[in-house]
Amino acid sequence: MRRVTEKQWNGYKKKGDRPFVVVLTGAGISQESGISTFRDANGLWENHRIEEVASPEGWKKNKELVLHFYNLRRAQAQQVQPNAAHYALAELEKEFEVVIITQNVDNLHERAGSTQVLHLHGELSKVRSTYDPNLIYEIGGEAVQVGDLCEKGSQLRPHIVWFGEPVPNIYAAADIAAQSDFFMVIGTSLVVYPAAGLLEDVPPKTPKFIIDPHISSQVFYYENVYTFPEKATTGVPKAIDKLKSMAY
Repeated sequence: MRRVTEKQWNGYKKKGDRPFVVVLTGAGISQESGISTFRDANGLWENHRIEEVASPEGWKKNKELVLHFYNLRRAQAQQVQPNAAHYALAELEKEFEVVIITQNVDNLHERAGSTQVLHLHGELSKVRSTYDPNLIYEIGGEAVQVGDLCEKGSQLRPHIVWFGEPVPNIYAAADIAAQSDFFMVIGTSLVVYPAAGLLEDVPPKTPKFIIDPHISSQVFYYENVYTFPEKATTGVPKAIDKLKSMAY
């Protein structure tokens, strides 16, 4: 277990003269790598109510259950690999400035090579102190048990934003979205807030690329929208080709 200091995103400003591409990713992109979601019929969440394993109330009621649940998710995330969509986004950094804002708690973007990833909902590979939330530790795929303590003697908990908890990085994400020259949405139905509201922060003239098998009708309320109603591994390369044709 290694203590880490998280990158501070507040006040982020795009750099240089390269076009600035901001990407919002959701469960769909990770699902293609084999990570199940709680919306799947056979997903990891199937046997547990959300409140039991992903809420402050569930944590207070049964810490062992919550830790076991995230131990399983963490182990699964270690066994899968980034897919073509992850690698395509990492490759995009060779020509553009890219920030990925992800709702996913896995590290597949980082493992594919993306260097600027803002996690809205936390990270599976980290835990933090229940006494001091600034005490954050990298554990990789290790399991955490009741009785595992931080350096100040308090129980460690998953470094995850649970239902009912605030999403502190959403403000930085909104600021980043507002600076975008191009904005991509991949693998999300745009129904989970506050992340779904980031489209409202994107400048009207910024081209918006939506890649998902199920395109929400609400995206058509925005200007300059280009839709790719397909899975991430096939839709992302097409969207990138379109983006490049508009950038150069």
